[in-house]
Amino acid sequence: MRDAADRLHYLDEVMDLLFPPSRPGARPRVRSVLPHRLVPRRVVPRAWWHTALGRGLPVGGGTDTIETHLSDVLGRRMRVVVHVRPARRANRKPILEAYDESGLAGFVKIGDSPRARRLVRYESEVLRMLAGRPLKVVVPPDVLYHGAWRGLEVLMLSPLPVTSRRVGSRRVPARLLISAAREIAAIRPYDDEAGSEERTGEAAAWHGDFTPWNVAAGADGRLLVWDWERFAVGVPLGFDALHHFFHRALRRMPPPVAARSCLAQAGGLLEPFGVDVAQARRTAVRYLVALAERHRRDGREPLGPPAVWLNPLVDHLECLL
Repeated sequence: MRDAADRLHYLDEVMDLLFPPSRPGARPRVRSVLPHRLVPRRVVPRAWWHTALGRGLPVGGGTDTIETHLSDVLGRRMRVVVHVRPARRANRKPILEAYDESGLAGFVKIGDSPRARRLVRYESEVLRMLAGRPLKVVVPPDVLYHGAWRGLEVLMLSPLPVTSRRVGSRRVPARLLISAAREIAAIRPYDDEAGSEERTGEAAAWHGDFTPWNVAAGADGRLLVWDWERFAVGVPLGFDALHHFFHRALRRMPPPVAARSCLAQAGGLLEPFGVDVAQARRTAVRYLVALAERHRRDGREPLGPPAVWLNPLVDHLECLL
């Protein structure tokens, strides 16, 4: 199935959830798929000039929609733009831009499956915890609203002041990435977090999805960081730096080559964290195994079977684990 067909099929499911009809036979409203249905990227309220782009997308005409829900809880009229997400991602979920009369008011994540609902609830908890931390380098979004609607988990986050039009389109300075990863690693959600973990050398926290598309350099010299739903504690220092490098490498090379490169470059990548070369190689192996285990739990293998991209690299390095 072509990507556009996959996206449109999932889009139909999403729009039925977000704009349900109030009663059978209710008159539908119309939205526009932009730039057009063959290249679906987002769904916006219909405007007169959209007729040149093709027919509109009918949506439910009920009175209880995601727009009316957000309007009620926020106390002002809200309109949403729906991002058309890839349909085959393990952690897929609808992502909306929410607008009020003054412009972009926030981004909304919708938990529409058991897994997505857990991730959305967890990200809300993480962001509320971060709001009470005196972060100097990292700028996470604020939670503007979190609640349930029609069995869906709804999380609205503040927009961050991105200076580039495309997140991840401009390389973030290495020094800023290192400073941000170090600050995240030092986060302790609980006062007693550091006891036995420090003795085992696994006291660090990590963002969990510290990729080029989830970070951007802010105008004030700090790092804007999105998507905290994979945040965790109790890992070796350096997981975020390895994750960022590995996913940059995946843009240029197949997974087995990217994995070998991650291991080969581990010493240099983790040197700024005070990790020696031998420990850096052990940390890289631990990171790659942890990533494969995440994919297994998610029920999807975007890099292919671990027997192809991971096992040939780590089978002879078991002594490092």
